[in-house]
Amino acid sequence: MQYVDSWRAVAAATGAADRGAAEDGVRLAYRSAGLAEPEQIVWADSPKAAVEVVEKLVDAGRSVRDEVRTRPWAEERRRMYDELGPAGWSSLWSATGAQLWETTAALAERIRTGVVAALAGSPEDESDVRLVLLDAVLGQHDAAWLAAFDGRGDRLDGLAEVARHAGWWWPYERTVVISERPETLHRDEAGRLDRGDGPALSYRDGFALYAWRGMPVPAEFLAELTTLTPQRIREEENAELRRVMLEFYGYDRYLTESGAQPVHRDETGILWRIALDGDEDVVMVEVVNSTPEPDGTHRTYWLRVPPSTRTAKSGVAWTFGLDEDAYTPLRQT
Repeated sequence: MQYVDSWRAVAAATGAADRGAAEDGVRLAYRSAGLAEPEQIVWADSPKAAVEVVEKLVDAGRSVRDEVRTRPWAEERRRMYDELGPAGWSSLWSATGAQLWETTAALAERIRTGVVAALAGSPEDESDVRLVLLDAVLGQHDAAWLAAFDGRGDRLDGLAEVARHAGWWWPYERTVVISERPETLHRDEAGRLDRGDGPALSYRDGFALYAWRGMPVPAEFLAELTTLTPQRIREEENAELRRVMLEFYGYDRYLTESGAQPVHRDETGILWRIALDGDEDVVMVEVVNSTPEPDGTHRTYWLRVPPSTRTAKSGVAWTFGLDEDAYTPLRQT
C-alpha cells in the first residue's frame, strides 16, 4: 500500500533528528492523550545515552507511556478491527505493518541488547536498565504499526510525527527524553545488520553495534577478517565466529588453501568436507557449469549441502529438493 514505503524509509532513517518537528509531535501526543504538555524535553545522542539521562532524572514524574502510546494504539486497533472485521483487519495488517514488522522488531531488540550490554556491569544493573527500556516509545522503530493506521484518522498523529523525525523517546509526566536517530545503518538483503569493515549501526556518541549477516560480533573481530588464514580459522574456538570467518574468507578459498581432500566425486561434481571442532562439518559440492562463458571457460560453483551428504550427486539433488535416485537431469546447464 502507499504508506508502506514511506514508513520503511522512516524505520531506516539516519542522520540528525528534526528536533523542532519531533518536539511538536511529543506535545501533540500528550494533548491527544489528555495530558498537560511536558515541562521540559531533553535530547540524548543515542538510546544508551538516553537511558543514562533517564536514570538521573529528578522530579520527572511517573511514566505516561501507557497513556501516550499503549492505550491510543489499543483503542485505534479496536476501532479498526470493529470497522473492518477480522478478515479486513488481517488483510490491512498483512498489506502494511506485516511488511515491516520482522526487520524493525529485530533491529529494536538488537538495540535493547546492545544498550544492556553497554550499561549493565552486573545482573542487578541489567534488571535496572531493562526496566528503563520498558518505558521507551520506539519512535522510528514503531514504523510497522504506524503504517497500518496511516491515513485512517488523526488520533496517532503526534506519535507518527515523533517517529518521522526522531528515535526512541521516554515520556514522563513533566519530562521527556528523546534520542537522536542512528548516524549509520548497514543491512543485508534480508534486512539483517551486516557490515564487514565497521559498525553496522552507529550513533553520534559512539554507541554502535557490530554484525556480520545478522550475527553480533565484537568490533575487534571485524578488524581481523582481512588478515585471516586457514590456520587462524581452525584455531577459533567460538563456533559461530568461526562460521563467520569461513563465510568471509570463502569456502572455496579455504578448501584450496588448507589442502583439503575430496571425499567423493562422480559425474555431477566433487564433494568436499571441512571438519570443525565443536561444530557441524561444512560440506560443499564443487560443480562446473557445462555452459561455457563468452571467453570459452567454464565457471566453477560451490554449493553448500547438509553435513549428512555422502555423495556429490545426492548433494546436487538436495539443492533441487530431490532425492539422489530422483535426480536424473536430461541436460546440464
